[in-house]
Amino acid sequence: MNRLLFIGSVGFQEVLLIALVVLLFFGGKKIPELMKGLGRGVRSFKEGMNGTDTEEKKPGDAGKE
Repeated sequence: MNRLLFIGSVGFQEVLLIALVVLLFFGGKKIPELMKGLGRGVRSFKEGMNGTDTEEKKPGDAGKE
């Protein structure tokens, strides 16, 4: 099973090549900062999605705009 399930038809060699290119392009010191920023963005997106769900379900705000 040479294919990673979460990426689809991209194999291990392609993932390794992409990782090497990213490492060469950004350098070893920048990658952790990029991953932190990506994690913060995903967390912010999830909080935003959860915030809209809870705002719609508040029972006392039905008549207010």
